[in-house]
Amino acid sequence: MTNEAPSVHLVVPCYRESARIGSFLPDLCHEMSALGLARVLVVEDGSDADELARMQRIVDDLRAEFPCLLPLKSIPQNVGKGGAVYAGWREHDGAEWLGFVDADGSCSASEVARLIRITRSGLTSPCAIFASRVKMLGRKVDRLFKRHLLGRVFATLVSELLDIPVYDSQCGLKIVPRRAYESVAAKLQIKGFAFDVELMVALLDTGCRIEEVPIDWSEVPGGKVQLFRDSWRMARDVLKIRSGRSAWRL
Repeated sequence: MTNEAPSVHLVVPCYRESARIGSFLPDLCHEMSALGLARVLVVEDGSDADELARMQRIVDDLRAEFPCLLPLKSIPQNVGKGGAVYAGWREHDGAEWLGFVDADGSCSASEVARLIRITRSGLTSPCAIFASRVKMLGRKVDRLFKRHLLGRVFATLVSELLDIPVYDSQCGLKIVPRRAYESVAAKLQIKGFAFDVELMVALLDTGCRIEEVPIDWSEVPGGKVQLFRDSWRMARDVLKIRSGRSAWRL
């Protein structure tokens, strides 16, 4: 890598993901190396000592081959997916874009690279890019029906309560202009799975456009989300976002 500031700083938040990241992370590093000026930071979000050791080995082994992969960042206590993403974003080192992608590989490394190319095309600046699991011509989405159904219910809840016509607020791939994020970072309070809803609202309310880009997506077994429990928590967070939104605008 050169000494130039990376244009993309991509975080992979992890909580007990060593069994699933092993095949995805090498592909991701390969794609980022091919793109150039992109760095990958795996953030271990408070897993136990054995899991941390496994993840450390995975990252250390790959770093010898891929200079774009930064040393593993470990958070001592579990702070939630949003907390892990934000902790990783704070180490951006001047990157123009900040992104995150889920560790399970449901969104392939090639799709991550495709969306980064969109950000670099100049057609989206200063637009944030949110991946969206929408079935349309040329895109493939392989998802359990019950997860799809609950996802649609949640997206409808977000759209109605927050007056934002979003199709998929929860897809695990997003790329945001760093300066836009920095302008709202102090306002962000939610660190769990609904963190990206709060991020979306804050960006929109400060004038940053968001474009939903359809992607290919294939569900990978072993997710940590418990559908009904976490759906309730996320709905509760949406209500919290709505109640606090007026204060942001003051």
